[in-house]
Amino acid sequence: MDLNAEALAYHSAPVPGKLEVKPSKPCLTQHDLSLAYTPGVAKPCLEIHDRPQEVYRYTGKGNTVAVVSDGTAVLGLGNIGPAAGLPVMEGKCVLFKRFADIDAMPLCLGKVHGADGRTDAERLIAAVETLEPTFGGINLEDIAAPACFQVETTLKERMGIPVFHDDQHGTAIISLAALLNAAKLTGKPLSSLKVVGNGAGAAGLSCLEFYIRAGVLRENVVVCDSKGVVTRENASNAAKRALATSRTDVHSLAEAMKGADVFLGCSVANCVTPGMVRSMAPGAVVFAMANPVPEIMPQLAKEAGAAVVGTGRTDFPNQINNVLGFPGIFRGALDVRARDITPGMQLAASYALAEIATMPVEGEVREILAAAYPEDAQAGVFDGACPLKDSYVIPKPFDPRVVPHVARMVAKAAMEEGVAQEAIQDLDAYEEAVARRIRG
Repeated sequence: MDLNAEALAYHSAPVPGKLEVKPSKPCLTQHDLSLAYTPGVAKPCLEIHDRPQEVYRYTGKGNTVAVVSDGTAVLGLGNIGPAAGLPVMEGKCVLFKRFADIDAMPLCLGKVHGADGRTDAERLIAAVETLEPTFGGINLEDIAAPACFQVETTLKERMGIPVFHDDQHGTAIISLAALLNAAKLTGKPLSSLKVVGNGAGAAGLSCLEFYIRAGVLRENVVVCDSKGVVTRENASNAAKRALATSRTDVHSLAEAMKGADVFLGCSVANCVTPGMVRSMAPGAVVFAMANPVPEIMPQLAKEAGAAVVGTGRTDFPNQINNVLGFPGIFRGALDVRARDITPGMQLAASYALAEIATMPVEGEVREILAAAYPEDAQAGVFDGACPLKDSYVIPKPFDPRVVPHVARMVAKAAMEEGVAQEAIQDLDAYEEAVARRIRG
């Protein structure tokens, strides 16, 4: 059976889809029924009416996230609509549960589009903001640019629960973690890096802005779209204008990459040649994240002189995968009942991920990683007191330390920034508790 046929079988049998709902309390007797529903349910209703914050004590709101999409930018498939995007949102919910024990619900919304079939930002905003009573957080997914920027910004202003557009911030958080370690390996401070981004959609623009927040200089960034280098004269929206270059000596991606330290690809397959990589500065970092085929294959980039190469694929080293981020980010945000996921919390997640890749891989962690990644284990990827190397600048998705450590650092940042409504007194104990919770 080929992968496509296997995927269809996986999604259709033994029952359609990838999710089901199970009660967390017994409902086996007449007494159970009187507690779960009428008349007993009236008491928690009245408690919540009198003290609204009690909703976190008597319902599942505090551990429930809505994965919301309008289907306008689904994976590499484009604007395929909300129904066709539902398998992706179900999959995201599976990852929330598997990696962070968060109950997530897919909500693919129709009738939030304009006559052109693209996102009507105001309609989508109006629909999502009504969800606040039920959910502890909102994960926006696969909403096309530029509307996605307005949608997230407005919802963060209007809602008192965390709102996070993973397509923007997830890739930015994970790739920054990889960049921090790549810069350490190549001996270059972030402030010295010349960065070229190809792809001016939600992910590409957000990655570049996030790198700037972390220390890359705005004047050292050049972004390209399908028409070439984005300048102040040809930028088609505000997000592109913020990153438009004032340089007049570069017009194409090939020209922009000459002497660059970092290439960030959130674009299309095979748009980078070995010659373009050879033209980069010594110790170049190449993050070719187009899926399923990257902008340049890793082996070609390495042969052309790249010091560190990352992609979005599981079968190559340094996979920049959003599952390294959102489960732990939401776990930490929910556990301190954060009102927002701030840029500081996002940076904390990046630093946490970068730190994990420098920690020794020992004991049970090594056993888990060796079982999940036997070829990497045999190749010595996880070896050393500090295993950081060109083939390991970012931890693996199945590393059991990822979610607990990210959750810890995100919760800590939320408390420090004053957006947390609950305090965690012992962060060491909290990290250990999250690890136990995920192990089940």
